[in-house]
Amino acid sequence: MNAADTAFVLFSAALVMLMTPGLALFYGGMVRSKNVLATLMQNFILLAVIGVQWALIGYTLAFGPDVGGVIGSLAWIGLNGVGLEPFKAYSETIPHQTFMIFQGMFAIITPALITGAWAERLKFSTFLVFIILWATLVYDPVAHWVWADGGWLKGLGALDFAGGAVVHINAGVAALAAAIVVGRRQGYGIEALTPHNLPMTVLGAGLLWFGWFGFNAGSALAAGALASTAFTATHLATCGATLSWMVGEWLHRGKPTTLGAASGAVAGLVAVTPAAGFVGPMSAILIGVGAGFLCYLAVLAKVKMGYDDSLDVVGVHGVGGLWGALATGLFASKAVNDAGADGLFFGNPALLGIQVVAVLVTVVYSFVVSWILLKVLDATMGLRVNSEDEVAGLDLTEHQEAGYSM
Repeated sequence: MNAADTAFVLFSAALVMLMTPGLALFYGGMVRSKNVLATLMQNFILLAVIGVQWALIGYTLAFGPDVGGVIGSLAWIGLNGVGLEPFKAYSETIPHQTFMIFQGMFAIITPALITGAWAERLKFSTFLVFIILWATLVYDPVAHWVWADGGWLKGLGALDFAGGAVVHINAGVAALAAAIVVGRRQGYGIEALTPHNLPMTVLGAGLLWFGWFGFNAGSALAAGALASTAFTATHLATCGATLSWMVGEWLHRGKPTTLGAASGAVAGLVAVTPAAGFVGPMSAILIGVGAGFLCYLAVLAKVKMGYDDSLDVVGVHGVGGLWGALATGLFASKAVNDAGADGLFFGNPALLGIQVVAVLVTVVYSFVVSWILLKVLDATMGLRVNSEDEVAGLDLTEHQEAGYSM
């Protein structure tokens, strides 16, 4: 056991935890003032809800002893056997419990990403039930396939350093299902549903950028050269995406916007996540530049496609994660990380094919299961608040509070 590695991963876990309140601020600033607390609450409460779910059953399903490459057994239910000695299959130098809590922070923020798709119209009670079911039936199995000892996509050779498929594609596709099933907000396409507090959103983006260093560099699971590689790639890709989104928007609309720059930063963070530990600095910049342009185009396409993804989860996380996973198949290099693989641009086109398989499997599984869960809950509990409550705002009708006293 190594004390420096343990301290590094625990600090990284704290950074990833901070990303969830950061996401709450990022989303909260983009909704109307009558829904700000409801949006913050849906993110903040997941720290508690998924924290307990992860300890009781989530961790053993995601990382427990493998059952057919598909799911973890219940051997570690209630964290039974998850102690203070290293578990060598995941990390030889940190306590098993440290690895568990670090991964638990990933399990928390992933469903939090989905909340932006149904912002301003979902019942809080239905939200809680959906999130618990989604974490158990979607996140935990996909995490097992990609990251667990014995997971079938891991065995296939798929590379996902910190969650391109597991976190961002998974959440982005679920967000698409949610936006379609839940339906549009009242007034969508008719009245201006504008952000009420962009300074809050920019603060949230800054906290996400800060916390993402724990997300990606921490996934090295040791305080060494690989963590430095991932940290550097994370920052440079985010810089590239921020600039490319801003330039694309400037050329298209005639003005660069603050919201665009913040969205571009998040797009870059998303796209570099699967690649961070496998690519060099210049490749990271290219991945970021691609993410800025592609995600901006995806957000524009949403209007033409007609679905109301309130806070652009699909365009930023879904498309950004998809690009990042495929870009890993292009730019990965064993010169950067000998434990990875060379990508197409380094002489190995097979890796790109494997990445395509991982992307397609995640897209299909997440969409189908999310769709079924949403349909069942709509038929039993109802997904949306009634029209009068939606007009009044969810802060008052769901929580009996107001974000601001005027």
